[in-house]
Amino acid sequence: MPIEQRVVSSPGKIAAKNPSGKIGAKTPAPAEEEAAPKSRKKLLIIVLAAVLVLGGGAAWFFLMGPGHATEGEAHAEPEPEPGAVLTVEPISVNLAGGHYLRIGLGLQMTIDAGGHGEPDPSKAVDLLIAKFSGRDMAAVSDPATRDALKAELLAEIEEAYHGEVMDLYLTNYVTQ
Repeated sequence: MPIEQRVVSSPGKIAAKNPSGKIGAKTPAPAEEEAAPKSRKKLLIIVLAAVLVLGGGAAWFFLMGPGHATEGEAHAEPEPEPGAVLTVEPISVNLAGGHYLRIGLGLQMTIDAGGHGEPDPSKAVDLLIAKFSGRDMAAVSDPATRDALKAELLAEIEEAYHGEVMDLYLTNYVTQ
């Protein structure tokens, strides 16, 4: 049995009807003419958006980018310069359970401190007694607890001396 093949064509192909009546003449497709202006508008909008984004990114980088100080950094106070060390003579503080702690301090003053005379160590001694008095000997002997108490004492002394003290050194620390 013979096989029959048929070719189906779409308009604009061979054997398609031509409204102009000329053989081989193509009719212009109105959809192609309208698609060109729409695609150009879309392309123009995309290019303008990309230029705006790149321009904004470049402006941020040059005006606010890395290496520029922020508001908090611009107004930050400079680190105080160390001055003299005020030595506080060792004192004995009563601990819980009949034990005691002999403790001496060195206060690192700032270079601006002492403008109104020699600083009085009695404020530091009073804060020291209040902080360590009545503590358990095991807690005072523990290095982690000792460092935490030292940090708390430093914060209190800085406040009492109005920022004239920048660090605290334990010069004598004996428990019994």
